[in-house]
Amino acid sequence: MPHCRGARPCAVGTVQNHQDMDQAIVLTTPRSSRLARAAAGALAFALALAAPIASPQVTAQASGAQPALPTTTLQAGIHLITAEVAADGASRTTGLMFRESLAPNHGMLFVFQEKARHCFWMRNTLIPLSIAFLDDDGSIVNIEDMAPRSEASHCPQREVKFALEMEQGWFAKRGIDDGAKLVNARLFTGQR
Repeated sequence: MPHCRGARPCAVGTVQNHQDMDQAIVLTTPRSSRLARAAAGALAFALALAAPIASPQVTAQASGAQPALPTTTLQAGIHLITAEVAADGASRTTGLMFRESLAPNHGMLFVFQEKARHCFWMRNTLIPLSIAFLDDDGSIVNIEDMAPRSEASHCPQREVKFALEMEQGWFAKRGIDDGAKLVNARLFTGQR
């Protein structure tokens, strides 16, 4: 390693151990120490920003949101929906709580074992949602808009086994209303 004036390294901006950037060391001369500190600060900031992107599962778990669930595809007219499937008690209870966003045309499908008047609230849910309650054949019974962090109950007009949460206004923007049918022959018995 080259040296300048004494024992200080002079390879300005050289990053050692680039395989593990969170352990990176920037070597500097005394004259460039302010610049090096600024560069090191910028590098640390960039690494901090990149960390959640690199591991969304860890970020979701740290925030209290459940990791992404297995998905299925639903069709609503010409629109395709990618829906995470919440089919057990724990995943239905957590739902979309603590999530900060939904990808376009993504939602969560709640699947219950029994038909009932399954009601929903938005405690700890950070994004506004619309929920469609679905009959066994995929027909929409009713759609409700739900405000974030609200404990108001949103219920189907009759007993159902399915409910689909989407970004608020998703159904209205596409002209999808009560009585419209979502298609997925593996899920909805009336379509087999």
